[in-house]
Amino acid sequence: MKKIDGGVIAPNGFKASGIHCGLRKNKSKLDLALIYSDKKCAAAGVFTTNKVFAAPVGVSRAHLADGYAQAIICNSGNANTCNADGYEKANLTCATLAKELNIAETDVLVASTGVIGAPLPIEPILNGIPQLVAELGNSAEAGEAAAIAIMTTDVKKKEFAVEYEFDGVTIKIGGICKGSGMIQPNMATMLAFVTTDANITPEMLKKALAEVVDNTFNMVSVDGDTSTNDTLTILASGYAGNKLIDSDGAAYQAFKDALNYLCTRMAKSIAADGEGATKLLECNVVNFNDTTGARKLAKSVINSPLVKTTIFGADANCGRILCALGYAGVDFDTDKVDVKFVSSAGEILVCENGLVIRFDETTAKEILLKDYIKINIDMKSGDVSATAWGCDLTYEYVRINGDYRS
Repeated sequence: MKKIDGGVIAPNGFKASGIHCGLRKNKSKLDLALIYSDKKCAAAGVFTTNKVFAAPVGVSRAHLADGYAQAIICNSGNANTCNADGYEKANLTCATLAKELNIAETDVLVASTGVIGAPLPIEPILNGIPQLVAELGNSAEAGEAAAIAIMTTDVKKKEFAVEYEFDGVTIKIGGICKGSGMIQPNMATMLAFVTTDANITPEMLKKALAEVVDNTFNMVSVDGDTSTNDTLTILASGYAGNKLIDSDGAAYQAFKDALNYLCTRMAKSIAADGEGATKLLECNVVNFNDTTGARKLAKSVINSPLVKTTIFGADANCGRILCALGYAGVDFDTDKVDVKFVSSAGEILVCENGLVIRFDETTAKEILLKDYIKINIDMKSGDVSATAWGCDLTYEYVRINGDYRS
């Protein structure tokens, strides 16, 4: 397995584009993206668990019912959520794109991100679709344009790709994603679009995606808010030419491992680019007796505003971590817990057997001043581990969200 360039256009059979259609006030900001395959693809998706979900989520869920899709269109600048005409506009977007591409309307997936509750101006999208299709390409620039067009408060574009070899065949998986605020899966204001040229059935693709999500995107939190628009979709063109993956086995495991690697990179990039963030946080809970419990413990620490602010201030306040573990709703032996802070500046033990110990405050501060902080928690009660990712909570987060609509 190795990293490659290209994002969603790295796998064979895919093209992408991104344009400014007029949804964003700033004309220099791209706001409409398209990913397209020249053949119908096996497809799967995972969506927000919020009972209040966007119209595009409902439409894409319905279009994925048969396990196939061919195109994904996404706008930024408006979430198309809580609007009386939301479904009408999402369906019209799909129908207009389908006609332009000469494909079935039900083979189009649609996504939106931006302000919730504001009416979606549909004319810029409909008028922009011909240009969006005309600019489809498989160049690095085309893939990058799509990655940029889905961004809202993101500071960095997020595109990744990986390839691996199985039975002498090279298989590629690529993806783009966005997410900066309202991040608390299952799932969150994350949009993630993945492509692969693997030859795999819709059933096995859906199974792989569901299994991978639990350990990657569903272990990310920026601010504890679950969005209305979260969407993760994957299209598989089959152009790699590998033997069809239609059951569990070595070929399926190799594909899932590569997908997990890609989604881990994508999930960490979202955590690192949290609104106003200065530090990426990683909480590793090890040696526990239950997978579900380990995940809950890790996410409880990552979700804690007090933990996030203490890391922002480079204050090695271990009590806040122990507190977050304690209210996670998981049974554990409090007399066995060890906590370490780790970064490129070194590591320091701050809690042993459930008790805060004496440590060098200067060393601890040097460790916590780095931009990638690991909180390693040893439960000493089993052999199960879990990892969650998040970011620090800063003054800038409040500023961004205090005037988000403007």
